[in-house]
Amino acid sequence: MRAFNNHVVSHTFHSFCAQIHQIIAITIINLFIYAGPRLDNDKLYRYSYSAEVGLNRLTGSTRGNTGFRISSDVDISLIWRNPEIQDEQLLRLQISNVEVESVGKRSRKNNIFHGSSAESILGKVRLEALQRPFMVLSLYAHKAEPSTIKNLKRGVASMLMMQLKSGKMSEADASGKCLVEYKATKDHVIRTKHLDTCKTQEMGFTTQSPVLGISGKSTSETVITLENGIIKSADVEETHILSINARHKAATKVLSRQSLMLKKIEVGPTEAAGKDVASVVKSLDDKLMSVGVMVEKVKTKCKGCPNVSYYAFLLPTFVFVLMNLISQLEPGSLSKAEAPRSFLTLLHSLRKASKSEILTVLRNCSKTVLPQLVDAVTSAQTPSSLSAILEFLNFSKKEGLVLQERFLYACGFASHPTETMLQSLLDLSQGQIGSTEIKESIVIIMGALLRKLCLKGACELPVKMLLAGPDSTQMESEVQMYLLALKNALLPEGVPILAKYAESEVGAFSTIAITALQRYDPQLIIPEVKKTLNRIYHQNKRIYEKNVRAAAADLIMSSNPSYMEVKNLLLSIGHLPHEMNKYMLSKVQDILRFEMPACKLVRQVMKDMVSHNYDRFSKTGSSSAFSGFMARTADVTCTYNLDILYSGSGVLRRSNMNIYGQGNNALLHGLQVTIEAQGLESLIAATPDEGEEELESFAGMSALLFDVQLRPVTFFKGYSDLMSKMFSMSGDPISVVKGLILLTDHSQVIPLQSGLRASAEFQGGLAIDISGGMEFSLWYRESKTSVNNRGALVVIGNVTVDTDFVSAGVEVGFETEATLDFITTVQFSEYPFLVCMQMDKTTFPFRETVSKQEKLPSGQTFSSKRSRDQLVPGSEFPLHQENSNMCKKVFEQAVHAVWFP
Repeated sequence: MRAFNNHVVSHTFHSFCAQIHQIIAITIINLFIYAGPRLDNDKLYRYSYSAEVGLNRLTGSTRGNTGFRISSDVDISLIWRNPEIQDEQLLRLQISNVEVESVGKRSRKNNIFHGSSAESILGKVRLEALQRPFMVLSLYAHKAEPSTIKNLKRGVASMLMMQLKSGKMSEADASGKCLVEYKATKDHVIRTKHLDTCKTQEMGFTTQSPVLGISGKSTSETVITLENGIIKSADVEETHILSINARHKAATKVLSRQSLMLKKIEVGPTEAAGKDVASVVKSLDDKLMSVGVMVEKVKTKCKGCPNVSYYAFLLPTFVFVLMNLISQLEPGSLSKAEAPRSFLTLLHSLRKASKSEILTVLRNCSKTVLPQLVDAVTSAQTPSSLSAILEFLNFSKKEGLVLQERFLYACGFASHPTETMLQSLLDLSQGQIGSTEIKESIVIIMGALLRKLCLKGACELPVKMLLAGPDSTQMESEVQMYLLALKNALLPEGVPILAKYAESEVGAFSTIAITALQRYDPQLIIPEVKKTLNRIYHQNKRIYEKNVRAAAADLIMSSNPSYMEVKNLLLSIGHLPHEMNKYMLSKVQDILRFEMPACKLVRQVMKDMVSHNYDRFSKTGSSSAFSGFMARTADVTCTYNLDILYSGSGVLRRSNMNIYGQGNNALLHGLQVTIEAQGLESLIAATPDEGEEELESFAGMSALLFDVQLRPVTFFKGYSDLMSKMFSMSGDPISVVKGLILLTDHSQVIPLQSGLRASAEFQGGLAIDISGGMEFSLWYRESKTSVNNRGALVVIGNVTVDTDFVSAGVEVGFETEATLDFITTVQFSEYPFLVCMQMDKTTFPFRETVSKQEKLPSGQTFSSKRSRDQLVPGSEFPLHQENSNMCKKVFEQAVHAVWFP
């Protein structure tokens, strides 16, 4: 009996749920399908209809738009009404008298639509399909109709969607499911669609860095006028603006308009009989099917209608086309704009290629261009490209070290990496690797990929491995490898580990750990970490190397320091090694001059004469810290800082150059190049500083590029290596990073309410060559370090509306080539030694372009292109006055040495 009662209760509950679901479904029909004015039976409402799309740069006039307009008549009649729910109406729509024309105002010569009929543009089959009747409650059309035609019908159906009461609700139309706001009066309805809430069927991707990314702004408003409860007119205006954050002038605008105007009312068909929508539709046309209201993806088959971006290639000639593009990527061209321009073109082609096609190109490429091709294949970030490059490279052998490292760096700079890419690196790290350097690079780059995936919420794969890594090995090189990986990953759980290694007895561990902590949000530098940093700087437990102490002081000052922390730092000046006194003094002055976040607190502390007095603030030396502006525009502010620390004997200890870009409320660490040297005092019979007596001779360079730490490069290590390098030194710089980087990468499909689809592609490519060197002359008692940066940047953004019968597009872009050199010369023939720092930017070109295109299947094409060129004058970036005075003395002595030996 109890089981029977349970069965009855269960059955009753399920029946109740079914009734609730039915009520909800009816409510959804009322709200989302058609809850507007009710059409009369036996009447036909004839409307004039037009849908247009115009593309242009942001500041261009509508007269100069590229695009097209489709106009027609639309007959609407009531076929069936639910007797129980009066607002549930099945409407019959039929399009006729179709015309296609240009949306811009052009002369007959430049108007490719002039003299063309709708049939010649659409084709007979498409035109017949467009004029075939369809039903609207949801959307009922022939499934076999071309996607473009069904989408255009969806655009017409979306014009009929409306509510007669003010309020907000979720609605689905041709452009997606969006939050919609209605403002209704007696004969007037305004429908505002919040496009930032829309959920569509096609997902794109974008660059994670806001500084290098793309910003969008979209609006959509429909104004409906009613007369006697019937739609008299409806006008839609929809705009989409996409701009490049680094230069908002480089922006595109999509303007979509629709218009529906009542022409007349005639006698129409009688209402059909039936119990439900499905049976009525089937009785009228058994080929009609519910196809949904949101636009579907269009596969363009028209060979005469290529994308305006020029990147679509026919597969039979694909490999041949790629080889032509690749030929423009010779190493000698990497500092020219042609290289990144060809790189972007190649990238689009590779994203459409199969694995076998990519492998064919890789295996037939010349050795000089192959590294650049590896950059492009990896940057494509498709399953085919990743699979192809992993099969092509053999990590178990040492021979392909350059190609392997180029692949890894390209992974680190990936704009939208996947878990598959990270898993591939994890698998490589656990397999056989022929080179120790490559193994280090793999783990370091895994940290960079992990950080990017964590920002997307996919923070899982090698987290435990990286966190446990430093304690899992006794080899110094492997500990450094894991610390650098944590520096890239920026995991909150990594802060205690880095704080622990900051107090390590190995100076390299301490330096990496502290510089890694500098990259964290100051909120994560908790009091326990600050205590560690203060112990290091003030040497409470043991003696530390100067560069470690200097790094700790920098982090204390940049992490919301307390009053006492700042006071203790200032009180230490005068009790430090000679050159470190000068460095700390320069750092404090730089904070004040550049108005860094800690400047107010520093000024407050300096009111105390014990902390701020002549004796303390008159220390001399050659070490320095200086910050300045490289560029300030309306979009991006670019700053630099140079920190130079010398040993007491005049030999370079650490040179640190940073370049930051700030824009769109975000900060990008664009470049960090650090040169470190130690244990060189014996070469000039000098006494090492305290705590550095036993240091091994070493010099090396470390680079961080676009928030990605790269594997450090060693110039020499050990006295014997130093002597062999010194006698064989050619003076030529050592390459730190060279290649092609995909900086900006944005892909988006914009479904318009008209049923058309706009495709947006924004890419920015950088060809870069960073090298550094260190020259040491005992004869002239002079050392020189140099950091040379060469690069070319091309950014292109295009928006196209590419149907299977007409295409239109606009492309905006800019490009430049630049050189930045940083040279430090030290003469230690006498004391105080002379130090001259130079940071030079050469004159460079800058070009902006705008191009537009329209094309018909007949082959008729309209295109236009405009460009503006300018030369940006070079300059030597200012440093402190002491540096200028020293440079004069260095140059005077150099001239004297040449002419009076």
